[in-house]
Amino acid sequence: MQLEAMKTAVVDALEDVKATDITVLDVTRLTAITSFMIIATASSTRQAKSLAHNVQVKLRELGIDATGVEGEREGEWVLVDLGDIIVHIMLQSARDYYNLEQLWGAAESRRNTAKVDSTPS
Repeated sequence: MQLEAMKTAVVDALEDVKATDITVLDVTRLTAITSFMIIATASSTRQAKSLAHNVQVKLRELGIDATGVEGEREGEWVLVDLGDIIVHIMLQSARDYYNLEQLWGAAESRRNTAKVDSTPS
């Protein structure tokens, strides 16, 4: 599956369960661990768990299994590792505290207002 289609599928899965403040960070020039980080805010631990579950289900339907999932038990920060994309689903308090956008500040960032565009990054 192409990376752009994968990004779009992740964003769609997050939007389906009403994630807010979805940000896509292109970290290809900063790390060899992954190509993109997608960060989204959940309004509760229950929603964070639902968002992570929906991302896994939607990507599995496309033939992509998560390499790992961390933080589901607590639900304050759930990480879904899809290999080329790492999804961070965080409560607002955790997102403010860890400020991943600033940590990865050299990355090209795009705030998602509707859909991820299909132009290459």
